[in-house]
Amino acid sequence: MSWTEERVELLRRLWNEGLSASQVAAELGPGVTRNAVIGKIHRLGLAERAKAPASPRPRAAKPPRVQQPAARTQSAPVMGNVALAYSPRPVVAIAPQVEEEDVVVPLTARVTLMELRESMCRWPMGDPTASEFRFCGAKSPIGAGPYCSHHAGIAYQPAQDRRRRDHARIAR
Repeated sequence: MSWTEERVELLRRLWNEGLSASQVAAELGPGVTRNAVIGKIHRLGLAERAKAPASPRPRAAKPPRVQQPAARTQSAPVMGNVALAYSPRPVVAIAPQVEEEDVVVPLTARVTLMELRESMCRWPMGDPTASEFRFCGAKSPIGAGPYCSHHAGIAYQPAQDRRRRDHARIAR
């Protein structure tokens, strides 16, 4: 596609009539894209159009905003068009509870990554960035997964039990 004098004049006329770049491209025919029209308009300095005349009828003024009453403090569930209404509640910080393990793995049973074998539990113990970081190392049945029976019980919890436990923790 090349910009001939006729196409440039047609572009100027259509642009000044208020057509959009897509409409001008359609009028100019195949091979002229909207982006090509926009680029040519900017290169010709036609990007600024005359402002459309203001409508003869003034717009209706928006009603002033009414201050909403304070949020309700109901304990009943809110339904309908106010279901998402903001109701502030005090935030109570809950101290994180660390679950204590039932099984104590002796320090001698804990292994490093280099000492880890196929029949050993791969449960990480400690901070991975610390030099004391080890894996559980307890006996795990071959083919039954990467963890010993105790850590498998922690890692693989049925979803229903996990939801029930989490709900009980939140309710406290």
